[in-house]
Amino acid sequence: MLDFIFPRLCHLCGTPLTSGKEECICVPCQARLPRTLYHRQPGNPMEMRFAGLFPFERASGHFFYSPDSDIAQLIQDFKYRHFRKLARYMGEIVGRELLLTGFFSDIDVIVPIPMHFLKKARRGYNQTEEIATGISAVTGIPIEKSLRARRPHKTQTSLSLQKRRDNLKDIFTLTDNHRFNQKHLLLLDDVCTTGTTLAEAARTIYHKETDVKISMLTIGVTF
Repeated sequence: MLDFIFPRLCHLCGTPLTSGKEECICVPCQARLPRTLYHRQPGNPMEMRFAGLFPFERASGHFFYSPDSDIAQLIQDFKYRHFRKLARYMGEIVGRELLLTGFFSDIDVIVPIPMHFLKKARRGYNQTEEIATGISAVTGIPIEKSLRARRPHKTQTSLSLQKRRDNLKDIFTLTDNHRFNQKHLLLLDDVCTTGTTLAEAARTIYHKETDVKISMLTIGVTF
């Protein structure tokens, strides 16, 4: 009855979703999302963005991202249009597809990139935490939120690389300096463009923790 009154439609093509079998995105649209398969490629293009900046184990962006792509529409929906459930669902998709590849095999905790509490209060949620919840539900890996944003920052979209770095300099802090000791962390964000946000988060952690390993994962990554 509810599906008849309020039909559940695919976020991408608008077709009705099959009750009990499809959620948020229909199966054909899911299949068409462009996978990078970076998790199969040591030294992949995303890893090359961080090469020489700080030590890390591995890095992958799961879908190719461009401003006019389907994955961009999905990220816009859960980031700015209050489709909170969609963020969690995308985490579940990525979690299921990577679970049997060994990507998560020695990860101890998932660390979502934090959002300043004022921005989170305005939006109502942190979309990266929702993605992390989806991945955690599939993998069983716990989420750790000791990484915090100490101040708000401007959106990175239209900024140059140097201005992105200035915008994020010293923005993160750890609330517990020994929380990550001897653990392998998965730093998680929604999109990787230049990698500035992930790099600043990693530097913050390494500044406080010496006996720690870091890997990185995003839903989307630019070409």
